[in-house]
Amino acid sequence: MFTGIIETTATVAEITHEGTNVHFTIESQLANHLKIDQSVAHNGVCLTVVNINDNKYTVTAVQETLNKTNLGTWKTGDIINLERALRAGDRLDGHFVQGHVDTTGTCIEKQTLEGSWLYRFTFPDAFAPLIIEKGSICINGVSLTLFNVGRNEFTVTIIPYTFEHTNFSSLKEGDKINLEFDVLGKYSLRMWELKEGNLKERK
Repeated sequence: MFTGIIETTATVAEITHEGTNVHFTIESQLANHLKIDQSVAHNGVCLTVVNINDNKYTVTAVQETLNKTNLGTWKTGDIINLERALRAGDRLDGHFVQGHVDTTGTCIEKQTLEGSWLYRFTFPDAFAPLIIEKGSICINGVSLTLFNVGRNEFTVTIIPYTFEHTNFSSLKEGDKINLEFDVLGKYSLRMWELKEGNLKERK
């Protein structure tokens, strides 16, 4: 479980393929604080540490993860957001985030304002029931509040601290992003669909 409050950014140092799996070697100041089998959110994707070597560590993405996230677009040198799992007793400064990305979206607008940055995103119509005005969403691992919500579009605003300490600073129009919707909303929608016989498949 995560909170969507990014600890640090890191660099994709190496990418290797093995069958349908992809191994990502990440260079990070957190590497020496990790251990094998530990879960870390990478742009909001929960991945398991499988190897540690000095200031680098390796995680593996299987085909399902590659299909549902933007990991398949990563290149060496890319900057990604990192968050370690929530510890019992920690303050929950964001919202409950599982690290299980639901789908990807696309940045369709970026505006530089006086003291903040505005981003607008679009996403698949099938997930429209999972967003509400002033609700929570996780974008590339960052817990944010939605506004100007449309059927398959929404806007967020980024404060300077978040802009400087996450990869939002490098995000541009046309980029693909990872989206995880509020888990409470997903359970509520699931119960309603089962009750009403309107169960839908979302991709």
